[in-house]
Amino acid sequence: MPELPVSKKTLKLTNVLSYTMVKSDFQSNVQCAAQMENYIKSKGYQPVGPLIQYSGVEKSETGELTMVARLLRQASGYISHTETPYSMESILRIPNCLYVRYRGPMEKMQVAYSKLSVVAFENSINLRGDSYTIFVDQLENDDMIADVFMEIEHE
Repeated sequence: MPELPVSKKTLKLTNVLSYTMVKSDFQSNVQCAAQMENYIKSKGYQPVGPLIQYSGVEKSETGELTMVARLLRQASGYISHTETPYSMESILRIPNCLYVRYRGPMEKMQVAYSKLSVVAFENSINLRGDSYTIFVDQLENDDMIADVFMEIEHE
């Protein structure tokens, strides 16, 4: 039986291009990712590393909670002028995360998120409710490797 060891880590990304997805984008990650790569190249840089997906909940000015999904992609340099719908951060540092590496079929990936939630519950750790999923590799047998980070709520 595969194991999912959990540890605490800091997620650190540099030169991060971000695209906030709208509901109509949720089924077309591949297309959005390709557009991001083309955008990075059009600015004279190269995409670096794997695709990263952020999901979380944000509170509006009126106090309403909204589900947010973003695609993140590191670039070989900082793009100083980005156009809508993109934004750029030179460094994205998320300290104090629970981390697990998942290896298995995409349709069972929810197990990794559940594992982090169970470990947090068992150890009285409060999670913020957001996650960063780094799609590390697609294997020949249709399995995948992904790193999942969930931020621990500040105490």
